[in-house]
Amino acid sequence: MSTTKWAIDPTHSTVGFKVKHMMLTNVSGKFENYDANIVTEGDDFTKSNIEFSADINSIDTRNADRDNHLKSADFFDAENHPKMTFKASSLTKIDNENYEIAGDLSMRGVTKFVKLPAEFSGLMTDPWGNTKAGLNISGKVNRKDWGLNWNSALETGGVLVSEDVKLDIELQLVKQ
Repeated sequence: MSTTKWAIDPTHSTVGFKVKHMMLTNVSGKFENYDANIVTEGDDFTKSNIEFSADINSIDTRNADRDNHLKSADFFDAENHPKMTFKASSLTKIDNENYEIAGDLSMRGVTKFVKLPAEFSGLMTDPWGNTKAGLNISGKVNRKDWGLNWNSALETGGVLVSEDVKLDIELQLVKQ
């Protein structure tokens, strides 16, 4: 069977996350610069090779001071570890829409195997004749597993930043 290469459509994709702040509300952020190498057998995403990377220096939480702190050695240490990467080992179909993506997530020089829920929205042809695919990846990871340990205790109990990071990744892919 022939292989198909896919590219991320950056105008219709977001690589985002949320973290609980002061145990009250979620702070949202995203990475502005990212890329992927995605190859499937035909159009079958369960038979795929997926490699993804995001530029840590492109983190955006709509607060420059917070972004700079996240880039610092307290968190991502962007100077020494400028990329976050994910290399999928499988994309398993659970039912018609739900999948599980598994693979190695690397940040700050640490690589951990993760399994994350994914939703595959299928294939569609846009008005200009391009074949598109939609993939939503969610789930959560514990940031301390990758050495992102900084925190501050609150006088009222609890901590300033949750250990759990909720992922919110929307990818619209274009067949090349």
